[in-house]
Amino acid sequence: METPEVSFKQVVSRGCGLDIHKQVVVATIDGEGIRKQTREFGTVTSSLKELRDWLLERAITHVVMESTGVFWKPVYNVLEPAGLMVWIVNAAHVKYVLGHKTDKKDSAWLCKLLLAWLLRPSYIPAKEQRELRDLTRYRTTLIQSNASNKNRIIRALEDANIKLSSVLSSTNGAVGSKLINKLCDGMEVTMQDIEDVYHKKLEATK
Repeated sequence: METPEVSFKQVVSRGCGLDIHKQVVVATIDGEGIRKQTREFGTVTSSLKELRDWLLERAITHVVMESTGVFWKPVYNVLEPAGLMVWIVNAAHVKYVLGHKTDKKDSAWLCKLLLAWLLRPSYIPAKEQRELRDLTRYRTTLIQSNASNKNRIIRALEDANIKLSSVLSSTNGAVGSKLINKLCDGMEVTMQDIEDVYHKKLEATK
């Protein structure tokens, strides 16, 4: 992902490091005028709102978390609209502390790197752009799935010695769909059925 332009003159006075898992979020806060503290929260929306309120009450301005899987997205969706500056960083760019690895150490390490301005945030598009991207990706998936299903139907017809794809340019058109539906209902396709669906635009003869 592209990295946005950030001003290195900016000072993070109060920050939070988040270590996110499927069912728990470990948060460590630190900075000017507050005591370093670590708490755990659930990942359901109500728990994430508690996390948001906890950060706002302590005047936290910046939050950092790793872009691990999709677990960061619900957290981002709750914190970002609240006015918090949420940074998503590449996990490969974060060096863990030496010794035994624990969730509390991870969140504390992220918070420390944030306050020292040693992290570079990844580019996260605006909400409208993210929603449009998700929609277009889903549309692409549906189109690919539809094409796969059409090919599966053609193979099933060929296995049954029905050469419909040899006489129709598109088996999923109006003519092909009507004939296939009749076959799926366990009925035979008669010449009368062909007379009913045939039109002059078809290249094949009756």
